[in-house]
This record gives sequence, structure tokens and C-alpha cells, in this order.
Amino acid sequence: MRKIRVPITNFQYGEVSSYAVARTDSGLYTSSAQTVQNMLVRSEGGVVRRPGLENIYDYSLTRDTSKTMQSKLVHFIFSDDERYIVSIEHAKVRVFYLDTSSISLAATITQDTDTNALPFDDDYIHEYTHSQYGDVMFICHPLFMPRMLVRTGLTSFEITPYSFDSNSDGSKIYQPYSNFHAADVTLNPSATTGSGVTLTTNADYFDTTGSQTGGDYLSSLHVGVILQYGTEGAEIEIDSVQSATQATGTVISNLTTRLSILNPLRTREGSTSVEVTHIGHGLSSGASVTISNASSVGGIAAASINGNKTISSVIDENTYVITAGASATSSEDGGGYVSVASHAPVRTWYEQSFSAKRGYPAAVTFHENRLIFGGTIAEPDTLWLSKSGSYFNFDYGDAADSDAFDIVGSTGDVNEIRYIVSNRDLQVFTASAELYVPSFLNQSITPTNAQIRRQTPYGSIFVEPKPIDGATLFVQAGGNVVREYIYTDQENAYSSPSVSSLSSHLVNGPIDSAVCSGAFSLSESYCLFVDPSGTISCFNSNRAEKRAAWSKITCNGAFSSVVSIDDRLFANVWWDSSTLRLCEFNVDYTLDNAKLYTLSSGIATVSSEYDNDDVVHVIGVTAGGVKTYLGTFTVSSGQVDLSGEAVSYTQAYVGISYIASLVSNPIDSSLQYGPMTGNPRGVCSAIVDFRNTTSAIVNGRPFSSSTAFNGKSEIRTTGFGRDPQITITQSEPTNLEVIDVTAEVVF
Repeated sequence: MRKIRVPITNFQYGEVSSYAVARTDSGLYTSSAQTVQNMLVRSEGGVVRRPGLENIYDYSLTRDTSKTMQSKLVHFIFSDDERYIVSIEHAKVRVFYLDTSSISLAATITQDTDTNALPFDDDYIHEYTHSQYGDVMFICHPLFMPRMLVRTGLTSFEITPYSFDSNSDGSKIYQPYSNFHAADVTLNPSATTGSGVTLTTNADYFDTTGSQTGGDYLSSLHVGVILQYGTEGAEIEIDSVQSATQATGTVISNLTTRLSILNPLRTREGSTSVEVTHIGHGLSSGASVTISNASSVGGIAAASINGNKTISSVIDENTYVITAGASATSSEDGGGYVSVASHAPVRTWYEQSFSAKRGYPAAVTFHENRLIFGGTIAEPDTLWLSKSGSYFNFDYGDAADSDAFDIVGSTGDVNEIRYIVSNRDLQVFTASAELYVPSFLNQSITPTNAQIRRQTPYGSIFVEPKPIDGATLFVQAGGNVVREYIYTDQENAYSSPSVSSLSSHLVNGPIDSAVCSGAFSLSESYCLFVDPSGTISCFNSNRAEKRAAWSKITCNGAFSSVVSIDDRLFANVWWDSSTLRLCEFNVDYTLDNAKLYTLSSGIATVSSEYDNDDVVHVIGVTAGGVKTYLGTFTVSSGQVDLSGEAVSYTQAYVGISYIASLVSNPIDSSLQYGPMTGNPRGVCSAIVDFRNTTSAIVNGRPFSSSTAFNGKSEIRTTGFGRDPQITITQSEPTNLEVIDVTAEVVF
């Protein structure tokens, strides 16, 4: 028999699909594995056992498998030393404070500041979006007005509904308005001031939800909604709805318009007709108007112009004609600054953009000192940008550079906005495509230069896109592909190449994601995706070497949500049907669902975490800090008893062990007469380059060392087959790191 040595120099491609076994001609074949479980891929190519999970907090929730998520974790970072984890739950929010040495529950909130129950629903929690600025976090979903989680002290928080700024007398609310009616639908108020004003449309418009009581639709979603009337946007609040064409409201600001141009009146010598320039007036012939503040013009006295007038004709959308009380003696433009009051039917009217009727923003972010909302039920492809530096003011003003504005993604299709990401540009992820709002050189986005450009056609599921390594990762619609949204200078556009094509089996409709830079005390950045089954797919990007490595993280429970704060990574884990715990991946731990207990006479009281007869793994810690794995113990009377051990321990880690596993691709090589693929062959030995390792099992053969071993170790193995592999596992909760493997193959 002959022997050859086949080197597996690194694992930089991580775990790849079994379909890659035919790619023996590719460089990825000897730089990847078929299984990388509970091990993290290093940029240099090695793999290291993941840290254990420290048990931090028990939510005392009962698991409902019909829910995608029952607690969504997000981070809240106020300053370098004031950091928090926020758990959004059904009608509840919990805030955890990260002290320098501990994590504690700081606040539990179940009501808004207006004493109403929180609108959060665990049917939709996985769809919620959020963005933070300073001491305020905005939480959004199309089913409720954005909520603000406000930090009021080091360990105190409150939640309040988002509200728009208004002018000093409250007659104008600085919120966005939209046109929801057809072009020929008119609005006709019965008066220009006061309450009890009848609002009539010439076609069905008002919501008639529910049954009619006392002549009103009490459940109408239009009650409380504000309409803007005319070009100046005088505001009317709807108090009640009587039919699809009639409502009753209160005029907040008088229906009087100061015309926007100076000297808007034009006379003709010898005629009583006066042309009025009223930009976008929306009025029709026969409508009644009240002219005020006009000065004499063309020889017609002011008293003959001011007062109630009837429009005799409409010239165009900006001009109409009234009849004065006297004839002009000359043709002239004048009148000074003129105001016009009218409650005549107009086609120029608007409705507030955010409401129970039209829906609320689905997405939120901050970009270039503006608060940006995106996508409602009625306007799914619209972005609303606040005034620069004024996050509660969405007044469009006169379209100055600092004014608020909106943009519609008119790309031919209606793209339902799901996420907005502030990155190199303002990136917009929708259900069907990826868009962006470009930032121009040395210029901010303004009302006059803003535009939405469609880029790629993949769409996103409800998993928040995450910036990493110069790109933004998102999960393609369908949930089976992860792509990176990245700008390419060559194409002067964004592209969305797949980063999961070699490991497609690890992407199965994720429900949550997090990016952790410098995680696990390593230099790498990882992006983690939580699978509905409760596993985590872990991605490591090494763009410099064009590597995209994946691995799988499992535990004896089921992961539900993940969040990172700087280099720390936290997860919600269901350990059983009634135990959801907040845990941290802690490099000091090699056990899961674990705590560090201080021993009393060699006894650890674990009744708050474990039941009697539970089998747990224990690592003893001496007064000098030396750790020793002691094996398994059975909980009795709520305790773990180490008093009988030969060594005196002062502390003990108690938890559940987990298996780390590395399985190579089938060992193959090209010989003089062709590849060995499919021929019987065997691995007679494996030379494994270990780092800081005391135990492992290689193809069923144990490796052990009394101290942390660093270097190459040869492990003899046996067995023949057509697809021989090297399998390295570790069940003992100790460190394990593999740099490379060389297989000695006989054939």
C-alpha cells in the first residue's frame, strides 16, 4: 500500500455545504470543512471553541411556539460607561444596566407616560425597528405611533408616544401630510372658523368602521385625524364621522390664506372684473371667498374689493376672477398683501400621513442630522425626513435646504420599506428590492437634490440588516440567502453578491441578527443569525483575502434573540418550555447555562437554576484561581456538593457542557493517474496543530495533555472508506483550538 500526506492548511471558508465535496479541484476544498460546530473561524484560518453562556437573568415566561419571538433584544448605548440591553416583549419593556462588573435589571415598563398599556405585541416583535440618538430610542412598527424609550436617569426609563412639534398657539402641527384622494375629489367645510364644522366630500372618503350610533361612526379611524385645507394648509381636526362623505370637525387655524405673491390683483380699465393670482387655489367657478387686507388698485377703492365675493370664472389653477363693487379706471397690478378666506369646495387638501387609518412608520434611522421614517401601510415606499437638527419637526416650509421633505421610491414597483440603514449613503431595504438615497460630495441631502435609486432586486425578510467589514449584510426575501450590499467604484453603484452560497444549508429563514466586533476576546468581527430552530449561524468576513466563513453555534436549549454591545455578545435562550434566560457569551466560561458560585464548606446552592436530579457539569476553582474540570454531578436538595473532592475549591462553575466539532471534507488528492475520489482509502494518522488544548477526540482516538498543549500532535487512526474524513470533537468543557491538520492517507 502507498501513503501520501494531504494538508488541510486552514479553515478560512468555514463550514460548507455537502454539495462542495465535488470541488476537489478548488482551493476552498482544503480550506473548509463539512462541520464547524460551536467553533469560531479565525481570520488566520484556525478554529477555536466558542465561549460558554453565562446565565444572567430569568424572564419567567412560558414559551409559545406559535410566536416567532417573545423577547427582542436591542442595545441602548448612552456613553462609554452607561450601556443597556433592552428587551421588548408583549406589552412590556425591560432595561438591563451593564455595570463594570455586573448586569442588573434597571427598569420594567408596562405603560406609556399617558398610562396607556404599551402597544407591543409578540405577534410582530420580530418586525420592530429601532434607532437611538442620545438618551432617546425610537421604536417603530406600522401598527402603532412610534414610541420613544427615554432615559431619565442612570437606571430609570420611561416610554412615551412620539409627538410632533407645533407652533406657539397650537394652530399648526409640524407633521407630514399626504394626498390620499383622487384628483377630482373636493373637500367643502361649512365654515371658516370654529367647531361643529361640517366637512363634505363629493365622493366616498371618510372611514365608516363599525356600526353607526346616534348618527356617528364611533369607531371610525378618521376620528382625531387632521386635514389640511387649501394651499396654506389650514388645519381641521375631525371630531366625528356621519357617513363616507360627511364628517364634523374643528377648525384649528382659520381657513384664511395670505396670498404668497405681492400685488396679486389685476384690473382692466372700465371693467369690474379683478383677476386674483392665488397659487394652486383649487377653487371652482361660483365659489364664495372673503377678500381682506387688499389696498386700492386700478382706481377701485379697497372697500369695493374687500369683503365677500363670488368667483365669476376660473382662468387656470393659479388664477380666478372676482367682481368688484366698482369699475377700474386703469389697468394695473396691485393690492399689496392680500388674504383670502374661503370654505368653498377645494381639490387641494391633505390628510396627516401617520394615523390608525393610514398606518405608522415601519422603519426609522438617523442620517445627516435628520430623523428619518420610512414606509406606512398606505405609503409603503415613502421616506419622511425631518428638518435638519429638529427631530420632531416635519414642516416642509418653503423647501429650504434645512426643511423637512419626503421622497417616494417611484421605481415602477411599490417597494415596501422594511429597514433604513445610515451608512456610506442612506440605504433602503424593502420587501422586493434594495434602494439608496445618494449623498453628494460635500453636500447633505436636501429637498432639492434628494432622490431614491433602485439598485438590486432581491428584497429582505424581517431581519435587521447589519453593517460589517465595509458592507451591509441582509437576508434575501425567502430567507435562504445572505447578501452583502456594497458600493463598487467600478460600477458606480451598489451590488448585492451572496456571501452564503457555499454554506446555504446554514441559512434557513433567520429571525434575528447581531454584529459583534472583537467578539469573544478575538480580533475578528462576526455577524450572527438566529435560526427559527434555535441555532445560530455565525459569519466571519475576511474581505482582504476574499473569504466568507460560516460556522454553527448550538446549545442544549434554543437561541431566540441576540444583541451585541461593543465586544460583548448576549443572547436569549429557551432552556425549556418555561425558562427563557438572558445569557452572555463569556470567555471565562466553558459551560452553558452556567453561573460562578461561591462555595460554602464545598457546597454550591443551585436551586434557583436547577432542579433536583438534574445532571450538571462542574469546574472547580481554587483560591489561587486554578480551574479543574471535575465531571458531572447530580443536584440534590438544591445543591452541588464538592466537599468530598481531594482539592479544596472556593468557587465552582456549574452548568451544561456542549460539544465542539470539526469535521473535514473527505480527504482527497490528485495523483499521477488522477484524483483519489471514490476509491477506497483510509486515514492512518492525523497530525493536528493544537493551541492551548488539553483534550480532544480525533477520529474516535483521545488526545489529552496535563497542561495546555501548543504544537503538532500525531494521532493514529484506522478505517477505510470511499470518503474518509477527520473528525475532531470535544465534550469536556475545556479550551480547544485547531490551526491546521495533515492527514496521512493509505490507498
